[in-house]
Amino acid sequence: MTRRALLGSAAAAGLAAAGCSSAPRKPAAPAPPDPQTVLITSLIAGKEQLVSLYGRAVAALPGRAAALEPFRQRHAAHLQALRALLPAGSGTGTFPANSAPPPASPSGSPSESPSAVSVGALRDAERRAASARPAQMAMASPALSQLLASIGACEAVHVVALGRVRD
Repeated sequence: MTRRALLGSAAAAGLAAAGCSSAPRKPAAPAPPDPQTVLITSLIAGKEQLVSLYGRAVAALPGRAAALEPFRQRHAAHLQALRALLPAGSGTGTFPANSAPPPASPSGSPSESPSAVSVGALRDAERRAASARPAQMAMASPALSQLLASIGACEAVHVVALGRVRD
């Protein structure tokens, strides 16, 4: 047998053995999530919490509902703008921006009553949200950074404006 024939038959046998292998193939590792999508999803979740918090405050403070509703509406507009940046097929969110928010609490504890929401709690939530924006902008694309700067400025103004609303 010639060397070429031997090498050819060895290669053919190797290919046949590889195709008949009993070892299961490892599935391809899923692609890591896009960092911008992860950031936007996180921002949406935070905005949903703020919208919900305002909805609870309006219910708990009926005498302040007219003063608080514009704040809630601005956060709903932010939510809509953030959702518009979310890539198709990566849907998130628990409720549409124009619907009534589900009950939730700022701490995530479902046992808190709506009366636990005060204007002071709203100011604290706005302050926390506004202070988080610079770090988020550092991880964001230029377009998202511009939106976050606008949202953060709005939240900072809310802190001041809520100081004029009494519980």
